[in-house]
Amino acid sequence: MMKLLDGKWVSALILEEITAEVALLKNKFGKTPHLAAILVGNDGASETYVNSKMKNCEKVGMESSLIRLDANVSEKELLDTVEKLNREQSVNGFIVQLPLPKHIDEQKVIKAILPQKDVDGFHPDNIGKMVLNMPSFIPATPFGILQMIEKYAIETAGKHCVVVGRSHIVGLPMSILMGRNAYPGNCTVTLTHSKTKNLKEVCLSADILIVAMGKPDFITADMVKQDAVVIDVGTTRVPDSTKKTGFAIKGDVKFEEVAPKCSYISPVPGGVGLMTVTSLIKNTLLAFKNTL
Repeated sequence: MMKLLDGKWVSALILEEITAEVALLKNKFGKTPHLAAILVGNDGASETYVNSKMKNCEKVGMESSLIRLDANVSEKELLDTVEKLNREQSVNGFIVQLPLPKHIDEQKVIKAILPQKDVDGFHPDNIGKMVLNMPSFIPATPFGILQMIEKYAIETAGKHCVVVGRSHIVGLPMSILMGRNAYPGNCTVTLTHSKTKNLKEVCLSADILIVAMGKPDFITADMVKQDAVVIDVGTTRVPDSTKKTGFAIKGDVKFEEVAPKCSYISPVPGGVGLMTVTSLIKNTLLAFKNTL
């Protein structure tokens, strides 16, 4: 029996827990967690994503602030803004929404963020701690996937987990987290990418298949074994004249044909995307608690 990994349900559950905790901390310390976001330019997907983060902050009783910068802002100006937020004591965590314009060095900006305020979990310090299984901020999307696996009590120990895509934001951290000695984890992990030979065979051997490559409908039914757990991280805007927005959001997995073979599968939209925002809020709460 195929079960849907419902991001809406898990996200609502976690946001409820966070709301209760924020209220308790407010009562006890008279302080509120505060998340800030820097948005450079006006990329449509980034706008949507940042707005969703701000709305969810409000929902759980946290403060949020949005700093908008022009698309042609200089790298120095952006780094100055980052430095300002590093020093701003009322801000517990902040993010610089990616992608950034071509003339700005993303890594330089990420490294400029104080690790203890880096709620996206992209700073080398946080990535390093994650690799060593030390307490750290886990990148929001992988963190969301872990919580999804946990809330659905999916067995991971001893399973073969195949990750498709090796980005620093999802694929690579996911492969490390699924292999660590913890739950969720203890998998035998294969990390695949564009240079992988016989990708279909590798995917067919997966008990848990996590796909994060940004290629709509890439994974088809003949690449998935019976009763596999399939987690689709892909979100690509595909032109669709029947939609009011003019586009549809597509995952990396051909859902209609793959779903019947799965024990669990996450839909797009309504799956991992919602968990990403929720995890960012959770990381902000963590950053706030670290200052108490």
